[in-house]
Amino acid sequence: MIVVNLDVMMAKRKMTLSQLSEKVDITLANLSVLKNNKAKAVRFSTLEAVCAALDCQPGDILEYVPAGDGEQ
Repeated sequence: MIVVNLDVMMAKRKMTLSQLSEKVDITLANLSVLKNNKAKAVRFSTLEAVCAALDCQPGDILEYVPAGDGEQ
């Protein structure tokens, strides 16, 4: 399973969801879906914009957790 650690990176950068939404020009609702691990897919353009805004790498946001090790 892929876990999205967007909230962790936002906390490290001291950035709110609304601030990130403004920087990447993505709706709060869509970012919230991503942040809460409810997204079924992520566009590379979205991932690129989020990484640019948070000054991080995709691996800082996305994490692979083998089956049975994460929340179900």
